[in-house]
Amino acid sequence: MLPPPPLLLLAPLFLRPLGAVGAQTPNATSEGCQIIHPPWEGGIRYRGLTRDQVKAINVLPVDYEIEYVCRGEREVVGPKVRKCLANGSWTDMDTPSRCVNRTPHSERRAVYIGALFPMSGGWPGGQACQPAVEMALEDVNSRRDILPDYELKLIHHDSKCDPGQATKYLYELLYNDPIKIILMPGCSSVSTLVAEAARMWNLIVLSYGSSSPALSNRQRFPTFFRTHPSATLHNPTRVKLFEKWGWRKIATIQQTTEVFTSTLDDLEERVKEAGIEITFRQSFFSDPAVPVKNLKRQDARIIVGLFYETEARKVFCEVYKERLFGKKYVWFLIGWYADNWFKTYDPSINCTVDEMTEAVEGHITTEIVMLNPANTRSISNMTSQEFVEKLTKRLKRHPEETGGFQEAPLAYDAIWALALALNKTSGGGGRSGVRLEDFNYNNQTITDQIYRAMNSSSFEGVSGHVVFDASGSRMAWTLIEQLQGGSYKKIGYYDSTKDDLSWSKTDKWIGGTPPADQTLVIKTFRFLSQKLFISVSVLSSLGIVLAVVCLSFNIYNSHVRYIQNSQPNLNNLTAVGCSLALAAVFPLGLDGYHIGRNQFPFVCQARLWLLGLGFSLGYGSMFTKIWWVHTVFTKKEEKKEWRKTLEPWKLYSTVGLLVGLDVLTLAVWQIVDPLHRTIETFAKEEPKEDIDVSILPQLEHCSSKKMNTWLGIFYGYKGLLLLLGIFLAYETKSVSTEKINDHRAVGMAIYNVAVLCLITAPVTMILSSQQDAAFAFAALAIVFSSYITLVVLFVPKMRRLITRGEWQSEAQDTMKTGSSTNNNEEEKARLLEKENRELEKVVAEKEERVSELRHQLQSRQQLRSRRHPPTPPDPSGGPARGPPEPPDRLSCDGSRVHLLYK
Repeated sequence: MLPPPPLLLLAPLFLRPLGAVGAQTPNATSEGCQIIHPPWEGGIRYRGLTRDQVKAINVLPVDYEIEYVCRGEREVVGPKVRKCLANGSWTDMDTPSRCVNRTPHSERRAVYIGALFPMSGGWPGGQACQPAVEMALEDVNSRRDILPDYELKLIHHDSKCDPGQATKYLYELLYNDPIKIILMPGCSSVSTLVAEAARMWNLIVLSYGSSSPALSNRQRFPTFFRTHPSATLHNPTRVKLFEKWGWRKIATIQQTTEVFTSTLDDLEERVKEAGIEITFRQSFFSDPAVPVKNLKRQDARIIVGLFYETEARKVFCEVYKERLFGKKYVWFLIGWYADNWFKTYDPSINCTVDEMTEAVEGHITTEIVMLNPANTRSISNMTSQEFVEKLTKRLKRHPEETGGFQEAPLAYDAIWALALALNKTSGGGGRSGVRLEDFNYNNQTITDQIYRAMNSSSFEGVSGHVVFDASGSRMAWTLIEQLQGGSYKKIGYYDSTKDDLSWSKTDKWIGGTPPADQTLVIKTFRFLSQKLFISVSVLSSLGIVLAVVCLSFNIYNSHVRYIQNSQPNLNNLTAVGCSLALAAVFPLGLDGYHIGRNQFPFVCQARLWLLGLGFSLGYGSMFTKIWWVHTVFTKKEEKKEWRKTLEPWKLYSTVGLLVGLDVLTLAVWQIVDPLHRTIETFAKEEPKEDIDVSILPQLEHCSSKKMNTWLGIFYGYKGLLLLLGIFLAYETKSVSTEKINDHRAVGMAIYNVAVLCLITAPVTMILSSQQDAAFAFAALAIVFSSYITLVVLFVPKMRRLITRGEWQSEAQDTMKTGSSTNNNEEEKARLLEKENRELEKVVAEKEERVSELRHQLQSRQQLRSRRHPPTPPDPSGGPARGPPEPPDRLSCDGSRVHLLYK
């Protein structure tokens, strides 16, 4: 009730002339409402004004209230209090107020209500709701304008919020006299049972404490109404708060009952529409220990809890043990628990009151507005505060320790909704109606009329404006509270029908600000050490300078015979290849520290092309030398004439083939599956400081969709080249040739390049996640192999030309000696070998001739022996005379044959 306005505010009205007293509907003015007539046999009490003051005015200010009173034994029927509205009219002017004689209770017929109050169990709401219902019955029965011929009476039982217990009492109510015209269950689980069975008895069910969304199903529960809004009405408020505080990831934990499962399903649909994700969903039946541990393990921060009060104590005892509370966490709970629910003794938990108080501090509750915040007068002529005071006196213990105290206004208004519907059905509102005493469980007609009357209910109750939607659920605002310092503080209201959030800015947070919905992950890239990059870059730059010096030296001295015999053009390609490989070190060390993500693909391609072409030119030219040395100088005897003709174009063609193969492979790779920037993510790292962040290291890579396939092709044939190069270098280590006079140095360079490449390639793949180590291995392998190759191939030439002074060209040497090849050791050896072959051929011919002559002489000697037998010895003692003896042997000397005799 508003306090009486001070006389000073009414002073301007006193100056107005007294006009005619208006009729029942006064004329509206911009400054207030005109005084109206009282009902017949009644009067008006002007609060705060004397009789003389009333006579002096005819307009009362906005928000001023008047009260009707009746004479004698009469009582007011209709609105007893009217309030001046801003539009100049009085409230409820369409409903007349009358003074009628009181009817004794003994002459009124009883209408029975069957109720189930949960005095214990998951939600002991009956502790406060039953006294509220009894108080409402007294107020309704004392009114003569509502059900003047009937008296509402209550028959109730304790359901203990247990469907099994409720089933027993439901059948007692149905099968025992008297007949009940309506049933009033409390808990959602009990209401589900009662509402589903009630239609078989043509009974209307009116609940004061059921919030299950499943009860909004009109096909399943066709006669169900409730003054307690559906639990889904919490969800728009929760989503609004998630958006207000910028939370996009939430977790849930629920008790496995239909009411909470349906509520969570609805919440999941709403958050999905708002772009919010439920990252983790847990449920439990009786023991929440494991689900709470899972929430901790999954780093849940914003947690919606859906469970009854008794389970809430179990949950938060586990929350305390897991330390799942504090400045990093926010819990959303249902607001219809008792105010000190966490302080209530519960033998099923082993946490102290202080531990529970610490665990629940700062949590948010969303609750349907169950007490009119405007504090205006309801249809019962009570304000919400007067109702609370009156109810508190009826309770046997403190309201904070009484279950269902917050829902008590809903239970009070449920009786008024029922009374008004029965009054309309029976004709108490001035229309002809039915006899309520004729109701029975087979009378569908009376049930339908009660249903229509209930469905059209609209009145001001102590809980606010009472109206039902198409599913029989109450429409209401949502109250948002936060537990601050052990007590709940209102921080806002939300009207989901208008999407209107009224915020009081009284929210407080343990950390000073609302926490993040997850550990704040800071993505940091692992960049290459700049000291390492600069050091290797300097070495690479010096190597390029060395390659340029070697190339210049080789070109400048290309006329020198010693340089010409080393195939200088191939050496030039080697120097160019080393320069390209050394240049690849620079893009190899570039990362996000130096370039943007758009330039990264170009850097990736530069790495690939520089390394590929550098290898093909540098190693390919050396491989070509060693290949042709092996081909020419390891042939069989009949093919050794190839040594005379080593044509340079064959060497260049071989290098061109290797380079062309690389260009083709790289071009196809770049076109079909180009390299691009990829991110490798590592395990999160916790900073040493006590801040709610974690570091997520990331590393940039050059990669493609089929990277392994391309690397297999690329490394495959290059690996074969390296192995073949080692084999050829070993095979030709003892060959001596003037046409390629540095092939031994080439072999040493091939050993060096092959070993470094074969070691570095797999090592860098293994160390790819360690940017410094991978870069160091790859870059230093390139640098060292290039340095060694340049030093081995070019420094000996420089040293020989400088120390021996062999600066003359081949033409100059020819003019000086008369022959360009006679002084050549290789040519001398070739000529000697040729002469030796010719001499061997002559000797063979002479030996054959000697053999023929011997054969002829032997033949002649045998023939002579047959013709001239041996002469007898001379008697005189002298030698016998006969034919001459054959030669003893033949001797070959040059082209002449000497016959030697004994």
